[in-house]
Amino acid sequence: MHWPLPALLTWAAAWAVFVALRLADLPFVWAALGASLLGSAAAAMPALGTTRWRMGLLVLGFPASLLATGLAGSLPGWAWLFPLAMLLLLYPLRSWRDAPLFPTPRGALAGLPVLVPVAPGARIVDAGCGFGAGLIELQRAYPQARIEGLEWSWLLRWACAWRCSFARVSRADIWATDWSGFDMVYLFQRPESMARAAQKAARELARGAWLVSLEFEIPSCSAQAVHHCPDGRRVFAYRAPLHL
Repeated sequence: MHWPLPALLTWAAAWAVFVALRLADLPFVWAALGASLLGSAAAAMPALGTTRWRMGLLVLGFPASLLATGLAGSLPGWAWLFPLAMLLLLYPLRSWRDAPLFPTPRGALAGLPVLVPVAPGARIVDAGCGFGAGLIELQRAYPQARIEGLEWSWLLRWACAWRCSFARVSRADIWATDWSGFDMVYLFQRPESMARAAQKAARELARGAWLVSLEFEIPSCSAQAVHHCPDGRRVFAYRAPLHL
């Protein structure tokens, strides 16, 4: 769906939930919180909450429209902290320097093992796994590997672990976690993050391990392999030791 249709449908659904809960004689405040929770759930979906701004609009859209109608006077003051708390739980402030919720496209890594082979049982980690789209694609490409994910958001980590039961998903800061035990670190970050990722990989990755980045390359380093995705994007693979 093209934006802003996802937001409009989410807000309409939230109002439908609110009206249904009120017709069921649920107190006003609980009906409003229940409808707001739907927006938070939508923001956690990778196809909808693709950026921080969109996630914020999905979470805060219903509360803002409730305020505009004048009905918000029936809510206690503390109730307005709920949407903000849900947004911060979904995307903690500490992670705002990293990429927004960019899901790895389906089929993007098909054929990657031809260029970037790993041994059976190798540890592959998606650093910043979000809702798990990258983990699913890594598992499809490397079914013999041990797939792991790192995610700082409590809510996304829980949702990702539930969605990707085949992977070990940990709540962790990707920059504070030691990469030395992984045979491949997969990233779908931002261009601004790649220099930091390259320096960390140069310090920590064992000889022969891979740093793999979807779409964004390291300007100061030549990739050992470049995989072309079906949608035209590229995957850049760098083998340790990295020479920056």
